[in-house]
Amino acid sequence: MGREDQIEEREVLDSIFPDEITDISETSYRVSITLDALEYDGDESEQPVICLEVAYPEEYPDVGPNLSISSPPNAVKHPRLDVQEDRDLLMESLQPTIEENLGMPMIFTLVSALKESAEQLMIERADAIQAEMDQVAAEREEEENRKFHGTAVTVQSFLEWHAKFKKEVEDEELRVREEKESEDKKKKTTKEEKKLTGRQLWEKGLVKGDYDEEDEDALPAVEKLKVAA
Repeated sequence: MGREDQIEEREVLDSIFPDEITDISETSYRVSITLDALEYDGDESEQPVICLEVAYPEEYPDVGPNLSISSPPNAVKHPRLDVQEDRDLLMESLQPTIEENLGMPMIFTLVSALKESAEQLMIERADAIQAEMDQVAAEREEEENRKFHGTAVTVQSFLEWHAKFKKEVEDEELRVREEKESEDKKKKTTKEEKKLTGRQLWEKGLVKGDYDEEDEDALPAVEKLKVAA
């Protein structure tokens, strides 16, 4: 196998990737791979594209091709795939496929393997993001449930509440009693103030005798108390 087999494989790839394959030289070319990225809430990213650059060594396919992975020019960085950071991981994922296909044309198989590995990487990251969002939602729900159900009652918490409630009742009873005693005292004082003075008794004819106007509250000498009928 040699150059003729390489040319034949290249022609087959043209029919499979008519718009995705671009020649770099007679023995090298680039294949653009559009990945199918799963969407999740709030994700408005475009489907990412990676490029697999292939160069045939003279002994290919008895030896593996020279490969390089890159991003298209001016490509927007995808939130779940960074070719620059993920390149080594993706290249490593292709090694088993190369070893399994030595002696046979393998570029189509490598393109398929690279697409699958990159998409799986994005799925794992999407799952991690979703798991984190689910965890946050679960914590919020748990917090709301705690607010709804209130604090669980224990023997200790009940005894503390009962003691506090009993003291509040006793304090209220004391307050009411003190208010009543104060009110009764005011009423007694008012009643005493309303007692008739000596002058008032004399004017009403309830007593006989002389009355000293200079001492309004003094009672006149009482000869005989006559109660008006």
